[in-house]
Amino acid sequence: MIIVGVLMASSLKAIEWDNLEYAIPAFVTVLAMPLTYSIATGIALGFILYPLMKIFKGEFKQVHPIMYVLFFIFIAYFVWLVE
Repeated sequence: MIIVGVLMASSLKAIEWDNLEYAIPAFVTVLAMPLTYSIATGIALGFILYPLMKIFKGEFKQVHPIMYVLFFIFIAYFVWLVE
C-alpha cells in the first residue's frame, strides 16, 4: 500500500494547480481518499466534481459524454448510500 501511495503522490506534480477546474476535483479526490478510508469514494467525488466545474465554467461541451454517464451513476450511488 505504501508503494501505491507513493506512486499516486508522485503524479500530483503533473496537476495544473493554477487552473481551478482541475485543481479542485484533484484536491478533493486526494483529500477524500484518506478521510473516507476509500479510494473508490475519493475517485467518485472527483468524477462528480470535474463535470460540475466544467458546467459552471460554461465549458460543458468539452467534457466527454462518458464522464456525464459516470457523473450520474456516482450521484445515484451516493443518493442510494444515504437512504
